[in-house]
Amino acid sequence: MKLAFTPTDPATIGVEWELALVDVATGQLTPAAPRLLDGVEDPDHGPIRREYLTCMVELVSGVHLRVADAMDDLGASLATLRGLLGDDVVPVGVGAHPFSVAADQAHFEVERYQVVADENGWWGRQMVTMGAHVHVGVDDPAKALPITTGLATLAPFFIALAGSSPYWQSEDTGFASNRTMLFQQLHTNSLPIAMQSWEEFHSYVTDLEEVGMISRLGEIRWDVRPSSFGTIENRLSDSVPTLAELGAITALTQCAAAWFAAELDEGRPLPVLPPWFMQENKWRAARYGVDAEIINTDASPRVRPLRDSLHMWLGRLTPHARQLGCEAELAACAELADAGPSYARMRREFERSGDLQTVVELLADETGSDLPSNLRL
Repeated sequence: MKLAFTPTDPATIGVEWELALVDVATGQLTPAAPRLLDGVEDPDHGPIRREYLTCMVELVSGVHLRVADAMDDLGASLATLRGLLGDDVVPVGVGAHPFSVAADQAHFEVERYQVVADENGWWGRQMVTMGAHVHVGVDDPAKALPITTGLATLAPFFIALAGSSPYWQSEDTGFASNRTMLFQQLHTNSLPIAMQSWEEFHSYVTDLEEVGMISRLGEIRWDVRPSSFGTIENRLSDSVPTLAELGAITALTQCAAAWFAAELDEGRPLPVLPPWFMQENKWRAARYGVDAEIINTDASPRVRPLRDSLHMWLGRLTPHARQLGCEAELAACAELADAGPSYARMRREFERSGDLQTVVELLADETGSDLPSNLRL
């Protein structure tokens, strides 16, 4: 497999926002994507795209430097999407639908999707999940793998802040992000393997191809992964309903990548964690969300509340946010951590109503909003 890293403008971003399609009357997932995509000019490469399932769609931004511009771009695509869907179907930003049965959902008859279904058996039939992916540009292939690993050390923040899949087939899983637990069952999903050079990654890809593990680069489903077109893709986050949440995780990705790049430019080593601690942090954030206690890259103290670690990192990243024009979006990370991410709002609504359909209605109301319901005036 020919594999080259094409440098791109540093800190440029592109965002992919996967949305569930829900029947207004029942609150259930509905296979509306084929009908919708018939009205789209380019469902493979345009701003509104086909995804794995017929009950979901993906909105893809253009390449931007400012987070606000990327959010405006996606907001415009969402307005177009609503017009194409009509009044009987609504888009919902959520990591996993609270009560629809996963195995009842169909995937598109596309070769690469059939591979996922065939290779992963029962688990493939459970992959009814939606994510939010952020690409960030990197200007030097020598930085690509160190930044990939660096972003993965921040995995608990992305998982906790975007957690929106506490319910699964009508049951509270006890997790803030059950999507994280489901997605890691795909046989090439994992946190990224620590590598220092593009050449090392190229050798790894060649090995996987030679033994039949993959046939294309996209089949490496790391939580954070480099791409041959010059970006690092952060895939850790559940899909989220509001543009505030999407902007927050985008700004955190962008600013962290900028900070890691600056450290590399100055010849300073990036903070690291052993892979067993990175995996533990991933699990803790998926389980407990912003209430998790996570293991830190420094030794004093080694374990601290996720919110405290997040505030420390936000202070470190704020100068980059000022330069990149996303200070407000980065600051929203702290507001979300304090007020409660989507999983917490979903649980509060269920405690109030006792009905998961009202949880879906809350998500539908929030999807595309500037602010979560608990931060609106």
